[in-house]
Amino acid sequence: MHGAGYTPLLAPSDGDAPPPLRPSGTFSTRTMRRRRFLLLLPAVAALAVAPRVLGDEPTVPVGLQAELLLRAAAYDREMGARARPRLSLLLVTAKGDAGSVASGAAFRRALGVSPQIAGVGVDLTEQSFEGVAALAARCRAGVAVVVLSSGLAAAVPELARALEGANLLSVALVADDVSRGAVLGFDLVSGRPKLVVHLSQAQKQQVRFNAQLLKLARVIGR
Repeated sequence: MHGAGYTPLLAPSDGDAPPPLRPSGTFSTRTMRRRRFLLLLPAVAALAVAPRVLGDEPTVPVGLQAELLLRAAAYDREMGARARPRLSLLLVTAKGDAGSVASGAAFRRALGVSPQIAGVGVDLTEQSFEGVAALAARCRAGVAVVVLSSGLAAAVPELARALEGANLLSVALVADDVSRGAVLGFDLVSGRPKLVVHLSQAQKQQVRFNAQLLKLARVIGR
């Protein structure tokens, strides 16, 4: 575990930057037309995609989110009380949503074979979203941490209300879902990951982050 000097703000590597554009020589009219057509393809493809809630994509790489979650969850003073004797982590994806399933798979791989939170073993289970009532009932049956993949934005507010009074940490892979009612998420600020905490929802779900973590986070819902 990391001591008081630990900060989860990690800068992306230089290898993530796109290659610079190089100047070209003269082109024929046919070549220029082809280039203009290729430039239009991304816009056309975007129009063909099924509509999603604005901002319903992870801004921080999912693999990094998995690592940060294991560290951040250790600062929840109620986490130890949820161990039976291990901690149950439930990963929820949106059925039929390829992006949601892919994010879930990346999260699962990043956790590795023997994840731990504050030295306590974590058991990972996965399920597709089948409705708020079913998910809330599953969460109340001994889940310590529920992780919501992308594609679930429309359900998050109702789920947050259904989890009031429960004892678990809800984590969103999409930062905007924290403002919708998830307790914890990770956003990208000036190229660095930033914790986002919904404080009032945390209190309603008996999540008690210590002051050290809250100083590192963007806290909303006070």
